Amino acid sequence: MERIVSKLLIYGDMPKDSILMELAEVYRDFHSGHFDKNDLISRIYKQIKKLLVLGTAFAFDKNLWHNYLTYLLVMDENPFTLTCEKVGSKQGTVNHFAMNDFEAFRKLFNYDFGILESELNIDCFSCITDYKAIDKPELMYNVNVSEKVRELSSKLEASENADEFFNVITRFYKKIGVGIFGLNKAFRISELPDGKVDFSPINNMETVLLDDLVGYEIQKRKLIDNTKAFVSGKKANNVLLFGDSGTGKSTSIKAIVNEYYSDGLRMIEIYKHQFRLLSQLISQIKNRNYKFIIYMDDLSFEDDESDYKFLKALIEGGVETRPDNILIYATSNRRHLIKETWKDRRDVEQDGDIHRSDTMEEKLSLANRFGVTIGYYKPARQEYHEIVKELARRENLQIPDEELTLEADRWELNHGGISGRTARQFINHLAGTSNE
Repeated sequence: MERIVSKLLIYGDMPKDSILMELAEVYRDFHSGHFDKNDLISRIYKQIKKLLVLGTAFAFDKNLWHNYLTYLLVMDENPFTLTCEKVGSKQGTVNHFAMNDFEAFRKLFNYDFGILESELNIDCFSCITDYKAIDKPELMYNVNVSEKVRELSSKLEASENADEFFNVITRFYKKIGVGIFGLNKAFRISELPDGKVDFSPINNMETVLLDDLVGYEIQKRKLIDNTKAFVSGKKANNVLLFGDSGTGKSTSIKAIVNEYYSDGLRMIEIYKHQFRLLSQLISQIKNRNYKFIIYMDDLSFEDDESDYKFLKALIEGGVETRPDNILIYATSNRRHLIKETWKDRRDVEQDGDIHRSDTMEEKLSLANRFGVTIGYYKPARQEYHEIVKELARRENLQIPDEELTLEADRWELNHGGISGRTARQFINHLAGTSNE
């Protein structure tokens, strides 16, 4: 194994403490003939435990060793994989080196651990090549990663030669992508010591779709039209969803990401205190083959906050042009985002119908820099009743409409008033107590 791993060129820059590198060191000591048997077993078991942890995290099954090797291939962001992600496998010298690595991976896929197991009297490798994953709720692992790695693993293990292996993996890079951006829908960020941005996948994002949001058809259509243009490479605008709480603003954005994930749409959630990282964030994603929505939830600024000025420059008007693969989608309960006070009106001048106010214009201009603004307002009582009835139908609740709406009115009096969120909470309550 150590000889195979030493021949990796494009994929060879792995951490020394990675499972593959540690196992290669185990085999190097094993083949030298100078080793302590118990020490070697202990080192092997540590790597097997890492494999089990990885398998549990992503619900890998069947051949856990193959799943692991496939995971390495899809997560390795190198010049070859990033090029394949953007333009596919074009003819070039780098393909020669890639083919060398894929031949090595084929050997690793078919590696016989039997001699080592027999010599050390262990069977752990045999166990992980016929691994049975424990059934568990999907919320406990990342479904996107799990399904894609397992499917690709099956195709790679069935490949008969390096050419077929090459075609399978490069098609995956072009269609799905590489690294965490290829396999995940949404991310949060944090700052690394070197000032760069670290992306953490959001594994348990709601699987809600736009059809799950009852009503607000005009609002959803505006959001769909803008997003479809964006993912298809056409001109699109930043979007501000504003209005009453509980009306589905955040749900709409989550749903739009779920709808267009297969078209290369990804979402990065960012908070106000992280605005200073936006420039670095954009520099790290602007050349990737995805469309990114930078999502700002519940966006608003108090009178003494000045971060909005940086956001204004980012959206439109800064020295650096915003890349075509990035848009900002924000939600807010405020139409104009920044708190306005009466003192802002002291410098107002009136000259006919012309209104001049430097302070007010500066504050209002932030919202105006969103090319699409979509208002979400609390439904009228009749609309609230229709939402309740539709949600009850979807939950197969057999309750007469008159009784249902009466109970819904009683519920909203003590649960935040009329809104889509209140309707959803009411139906959840009924569904949870329907068998009691």
